[in-house]
Amino acid sequence: MKNILLFMPYGSVGGMERLAAYQYEAYRKMGYRVIAVKIIGLPSDIIHFGSDEIVLSTKDFYEYSTVARFWFYLRIPFMLRKLIKKHKIDYTLSYGDMANVFSAVSFTDEYKIAGIHALKSVEFTAPSFLNKVFKHSFKSIYRRFQKVVCISEAIKKDLLENCEYRFPENLQVIYNPHDIPKIQTLMQEELQIQDEHVLFQHRTIVFVGRMSVQKAPWHLIKAFALLRQNEAFSDVKLVFIGDGNEAVVAKCEALIQKYACQDAVVFLGRKSNPFQYVHRATVLALSSYYEGTPNVIVEAIATQTPIVSSNCTEGIIELMALKPPQVASNWVATESGLITPNFFKGTLDIPQEDAFTTEESDFALALAEVLQHHLDYREQLKSYQVELLSKFDLETVALAYINEDWQ
Repeated sequence: MKNILLFMPYGSVGGMERLAAYQYEAYRKMGYRVIAVKIIGLPSDIIHFGSDEIVLSTKDFYEYSTVARFWFYLRIPFMLRKLIKKHKIDYTLSYGDMANVFSAVSFTDEYKIAGIHALKSVEFTAPSFLNKVFKHSFKSIYRRFQKVVCISEAIKKDLLENCEYRFPENLQVIYNPHDIPKIQTLMQEELQIQDEHVLFQHRTIVFVGRMSVQKAPWHLIKAFALLRQNEAFSDVKLVFIGDGNEAVVAKCEALIQKYACQDAVVFLGRKSNPFQYVHRATVLALSSYYEGTPNVIVEAIATQTPIVSSNCTEGIIELMALKPPQVASNWVATESGLITPNFFKGTLDIPQEDAFTTEESDFALALAEVLQHHLDYREQLKSYQVELLSKFDLETVALAYINEDWQ
């Protein structure tokens, strides 16, 4: 049986890492030998691969001096090359820009598969040296990959039309896989902390993900503040599951203070089983500036929790709808929830102004609609759930990644 190497930047609870974890389990069940290589492995990691895990560094990037970080970057391809040869790897799957670039310049001869997980034209609006490197790689070293997986049609279109991607022949659209039976088992686990159990006796809006500029959680907090101006929603709680950028968390905490929401907003931090919280929530909210095909949307569908999401990618409709969606004045209605206008205005940064926006008002109205009629929305989602989830079958997707006869 052949050997597979999964190569990722971190072991946090982000979408790429969960994808790697799903594929790790799928390939092992199929009889493949799988090793998982993390560039950075930290004590706070949520995703683990047991004895099959190899960590290149136990220090996070910010802990290195500029010079030391530069030398570490230079060493990574050689460390990866050594592992590929030592373990006689047949397939390398890399997750995200950094892992993709290092895989390409390891100059090994196994079948290389890269993954693109977000709208790069939006991501590259943030000026940085690494973004310049990643963007240039689309015109150069991505020729080294036999296959570059885009997790939505929208991402493929974005690469070709907006990112000067020069190798269309190696692009393939494959949706992220999900272990639906496992999610539906984990969602039934009881909450072990009494305060959390009490919290979810209320109507709750839940956010799951990294607290980052990309996820733009300040828009959700401001929309929640607008929602609370209506006494009919004074009992509703907003729950954040995840951690991340300290500046983003500080911005959110400042807004919570400003709008006097301290009694209604709860930060639970990272959770190894977020599904038990999503399942108990009244609505899942996603306020991102941009996404690929966000895993949390599929996970909400699997737990039968209605969704309110910003239109953070054309791919969001690919996930949430079966039929052409119904367009209303403030949102687009799908079988799994509501989609509101995108918050992104051309700049990826923490906003300095706190004035309410039209998009935040639309998001608040959509939250109110689902909260008020949540049983109807949940029943509708339940009736379409099987069909919505059919494209994310774990074994089918895992095999598609390593299928060499796809063209």
